[in-house]
Amino acid sequence: MQNFHLIDNFLEMMSAERGAAKNTIDAYRADLEDYESFLLSKKTNSILAKREHVIAYLAKLDAEGLGANTLARRLSAIKQFHQFLQLEANRGDDPTRIISSPKTRRSLPKVLSIEEVDILLKGASEAAQFELEDEKNKSTKAQRLNVLLELLYASGMRVSELVSLKRQAVMRDNFFITISGKGNKERIVPLNDGARDAVKAWLEVNNKNQFLFPANSKSNHLERQVFARELKKLAIKVGIDGARVSPHVLRHAFASHLLQGGANLRVVQTLLGHADISTTQIYTHILDERLRELVALHPLSN
Repeated sequence: MQNFHLIDNFLEMMSAERGAAKNTIDAYRADLEDYESFLLSKKTNSILAKREHVIAYLAKLDAEGLGANTLARRLSAIKQFHQFLQLEANRGDDPTRIISSPKTRRSLPKVLSIEEVDILLKGASEAAQFELEDEKNKSTKAQRLNVLLELLYASGMRVSELVSLKRQAVMRDNFFITISGKGNKERIVPLNDGARDAVKAWLEVNNKNQFLFPANSKSNHLERQVFARELKKLAIKVGIDGARVSPHVLRHAFASHLLQGGANLRVVQTLLGHADISTTQIYTHILDERLRELVALHPLSN
């Protein structure tokens, strides 16, 4: 009666046809296997499930205290799964067709100010220079952190994209960098002077490995948790609350500061590697603020 093999088929399709990332596949598997297990407890399965079974499952999750965002994500996975089953002729209908998603509220991203990012960059640069001039010190950790921070704020890439960068990703005298994003989709992002100089100096002493940030780890490159810890230590050192700083916060800062400077939302979408413009629209509050500032300049605004 169980249909876990159909979940495997669905996930294979998601990977092959839609280029879903491993983390996405793992999350879908966990959600759908939990759903299928619930259906089995009700003496049914995904082939035979009715609308009331799906509603009962969502009610169970709600009773367990899951938030609206999590419920919406679970329902999205279930909907896609049932659409797949109908498309593959495993069943003739879709029990999720008229079930509405819970209303979710997207929280605004945490962002550092331009001044705070400047303080971080200056602190990283000074630590890297001190390390470089200390002949007794053979470590390159401060130099590595400086390059990581410069690249992250210059490109807005995801931390997983950053730590797994390969040397060959740096192009045309470091003016551009090729980023391999979700679903192995590549995008080319220009680098500013600070990031270019940092990368160039880093490559002069670290040019014998395929990865830009090699490490003795399972993946052979720096782990993102290591970078996150070093970034928080730097923040505390320069007087910024470590709880407010993370690689993802720097990615948000990149996007927010671009929009504050007048960048187009579509441009930011491309640079961030968002497949859908709706994902980038969490930053529209910045555009609203900018519009208010522009209107305030009108002669009749007072």
